[in-house]
Amino acid sequence: MNWITNYVRPRINSIFSRRETPENLWHKCDECGSMLFHRELSDNLNVCTNCGHHMVISPRERFAALFDGGIFAEVAVPAPISDPLHFRDQKRYPERMKAAQKATGEKEAMLVASGEIGRTPIVTAAQDFSFMGGSMGMYVGNAIIAAAEETVKLKRP
Repeated sequence: MNWITNYVRPRINSIFSRRETPENLWHKCDECGSMLFHRELSDNLNVCTNCGHHMVISPRERFAALFDGGIFAEVAVPAPISDPLHFRDQKRYPERMKAAQKATGEKEAMLVASGEIGRTPIVTAAQDFSFMGGSMGMYVGNAIIAAAEETVKLKRP
């Protein structure tokens, strides 16, 4: 081996080699098919700048856009029994839950938060369809009750 194959060729290859780019930089609009840069899309609250199509956003993104300054506090929801029916179809329910938690980064399908909108304190809840299709299990029922109790306790709308 000589200095060209040992030193020069690897340097040339590194200059001209393709660099890895993250796959989530661009999003395609489901309605018009235009490609949208992820920062532009998030700055526009996941609304296509071409056709005005509203794309799905998570509860956390919705709360960040909804509350003044994006500041909100999660309301604690009591955890239910994990699988009281021992439900099973193609997968066991706990396995399905773990997969949904890993995919979304959330514990459950509903998020309850309190904050201010226009300096008016409120409590609200949002459901995440990407978490098992927004499945309404025991936790979602507990979340609705927790939101109502928090609203009454704090005397908020």
